[in-house]
Amino acid sequence: MGFSYKRSKRVGEQILKEISVMIAKSEIKDPRLESVVLTSFHISDDMGYLKLYFTKMNEDADLDEINKGLNSASSYIRKKVSQKLNMKKTPKIEFEFDSVLENGFKIDQLLRDLDSE
Repeated sequence: MGFSYKRSKRVGEQILKEISVMIAKSEIKDPRLESVVLTSFHISDDMGYLKLYFTKMNEDADLDEINKGLNSASSYIRKKVSQKLNMKKTPKIEFEFDSVLENGFKIDQLLRDLDSE
């Protein structure tokens, strides 16, 4: 009887949680990341690569600056995650903007506009 819940998924969830806490507690000293919220992840089966999806809570925040901030902090983040989770091999971390929430807000606004007409 095997597990249907892969180890890689459990590890990915734990890393997502740890990095979210790091951002929320401002452990990463970069003002460009103040409005960043991690939304989901995709991790390779061999746990060599982890893609973290994020969104911005402040509409005025510059997406390019956020990307630069995340990329410049990625080695620091990886080191801290390795220490906190006591991992021998930490996946390479990449960040990608998650436009799902933004698209949802746009659709919601369009529906409201149609309803008011």
